Parts: sequence; C-alpha cells; structure tokens
Amino acid sequence: MNRVVLIGRLTKDPEMRYTTNGIAVTTFTLAVNRPFANQEGERQADFINIVTWQKLADLCATYLRKGRQVGVEGRLQTRSYENQEGRKVYVTEVVADRAYFLEKAEETRTGNQQPSHDPFAPGDPFADPFAGSGKPINITDDDLPF
Repeated sequence: MNRVVLIGRLTKDPEMRYTTNGIAVTTFTLAVNRPFANQEGERQADFINIVTWQKLADLCATYLRKGRQVGVEGRLQTRSYENQEGRKVYVTEVVADRAYFLEKAEETRTGNQQPSHDPFAPGDPFADPFAGSGKPINITDDDLPF
C-alpha cells in the first residue's frame, strides 16, 4: 500500500503549469513539523514536495497561498531525470489526490482581492454542515454505524 497523509504549511505560493496536452499541474512545498524537538529543544520540519493534477491543481492554485495550512492525501512517487551537467537526479514527491484547506482565506492578500468563491462557504460539499447552526444535533442509536 502506498498512502501518504500530511498536514503542513505552504512555504511559498503554488506554481501552476500546463502539460503539452493542456492538463493543469500545480506544485508546492509543505513544511511539516516533526513530532519531537532536537537536542537544543527546537522543533524541526520536513519540506515535502506536493504535486496536484487537473481540477485539484486548479483549486490549489486558486485558493492556497504561502503560509496557509493544508492537509493532503496521496501517494509517494519517486522519479529521476538527467540534469544539465549529465548527472542523474532523483526526486521524491507526494502526488496528492485530495487537499483539505484547513484555514479560511484572508479578506485580502497583499493587495489582491480574494477569489469570489470561498471553498468554506455554506453549501460547499467540503464545508462543515453543522457550522454556525447553533442548534443541537439529534442523533439516535439507529444513526450510528456501531
């Protein structure tokens, strides 16, 4: 099984490109904190390259920015290529098939207006259906799967 689940913060804005066939691909790097501190008591992070394709690539390029917290699910992939000096370079990255935007976007971003669609807006299929209702949730034993 090859499954990766990560939560981290973007180290810079995502970069979106298109293949020669017109397929969207977006790349970004996540800083993922390690669960322990080093000998000096400082927390360290791993910097993990993420690749998204097609509709997910478009969503990530539109809504994610440097510093935003995001969760990703996907698979680990290793590939290689020859650089300009003729040396073989190996790359390990996560090819994400899901992304979870864990923070709301700010009202403005460095002078740029936020996109008109907020992925956390009510009615969004990924939004919390109980957020802001202020009403108790009625759950019976018949509703539980166990």
